[in-house]
Amino acid sequence: MSSVTRIGVVVFPGSNCDQDMIDALSVYENVEVNRLWLKDRDLKGSQLVILPGGFSFGDYLRSGAIARFSPIMEEVIAFANNGGFVLGVCNGFQILCESHLLPGALLHNNSHKFICKNVYIKPENESSAFTKGLETGKPLMIPIAHGEGRFFADAETLRKLNSNGQISYRYVSGSVEDANGFNPNGASEDIAGICNEGKNVFGMMPHPERAADALLGNTDGRLILSAFLRNLFGETAVEMKRVLSFEV
Repeated sequence: MSSVTRIGVVVFPGSNCDQDMIDALSVYENVEVNRLWLKDRDLKGSQLVILPGGFSFGDYLRSGAIARFSPIMEEVIAFANNGGFVLGVCNGFQILCESHLLPGALLHNNSHKFICKNVYIKPENESSAFTKGLETGKPLMIPIAHGEGRFFADAETLRKLNSNGQISYRYVSGSVEDANGFNPNGASEDIAGICNEGKNVFGMMPHPERAADALLGNTDGRLILSAFLRNLFGETAVEMKRVLSFEV
């Protein structure tokens, strides 16, 4: 019998992509997904903790600024500092930056508007579990949905991110439609996703869980999730259940 990979998905008041992420992970035969409430002190044996998208605490003050002080985040921070794997998507990325588990900040889009559309990103390198095995030159179509998604870091931080291979994904032009504006929010150096120096904490603004089923018209996000789990936990972690609505 294959070993079970345990993944915890944190839920805050205002999270709205937690079920999307759970659904995207539940198609794997040997993955057990548990919800982790903001007041929990127990990560339930999670080998990977995911902070999903949404509007935690209504995005008051700054996106992620209040969620960062939730009891569960004390456990997540300790878990990450001990080498545990953590992924933050959209609002989760914002929370990781507010928690100083990832460098930089997520600022208001340069348009000062909420943006919800498909964009193209490409893996920047294969130096971490978040990108290893993906084609670095191949654009992936992944949705975004954010008002504060503009990644910003000072020049020295950007230099370190580049030299250490910490930039996971950049926005790119993947179609004629997007050719004149492939950076949707004004992010520094077109950055869509990064990791920490230890390469065990990862964040991205686009939503791979929203592009993980053919019924949604896109499975590029499934490529990201499957590669990530495979790199972390091996081939058995991405064995699919028989009843699927998509092909990978």
